Amino acid sequence: MPLGDSITDGHNAYPGGYRVALWQRLAADGHAVDFVGSLANGPVELGTRHHEGHSGWRIDHLDAHIRAWLRHSVPHTVLLLIGTNDMNQNHDAVQAPTCLARLIDHIQEARPACELFVATVPPQSDPTRERRVKTYNAALPEVVAAKGQRVHLVNMYDALTTADLADGIHPNQAGHEKMARVWHGALRSVPAALTPAVSSLATC
Repeated sequence: MPLGDSITDGHNAYPGGYRVALWQRLAADGHAVDFVGSLANGPVELGTRHHEGHSGWRIDHLDAHIRAWLRHSVPHTVLLLIGTNDMNQNHDAVQAPTCLARLIDHIQEARPACELFVATVPPQSDPTRERRVKTYNAALPEVVAAKGQRVHLVNMYDALTTADLADGIHPNQAGHEKMARVWHGALRSVPAALTPAVSSLATC
């Protein structure tokens, strides 16, 4: 299950986002991947178009719906990238890591066998928003480390620069392809996330 905000969706900058290149990479590895979620978009070369990337949503928005989504989709693996809108809207930014920890708890309660990958937020062009993003990202290692062996931190921030942004916020196609490489490497580092090779990988 790709889970997050407009970056997961791909937004107008690149519909389908990182999911396009990630699906292609996983397919090339021999994995029959089924992305799951209540939304769908992306180009024809994206073999499975579903996701839970909700444009404009914050951590609390996802948390309000996560149990229902997980009941319906039953993901094996979840890719979570959230917090960009919390930082950009300055919506209780100090408490955002605590809110993220609560969201992770709810995912684990609903799907305890799920492998959960939690990404840091990519860079932002606006200096004020960028400072908030750095502060938020700095808190994520401690949040993730407290959640057990099935929760994995993914350093997405360092993979991109502001040159990879279409509008100062959303990655362009090149940025999404960099994101796909990072997600792909993270998934391959946790064999259970891609087992069995033919699966409904609810990251997937």
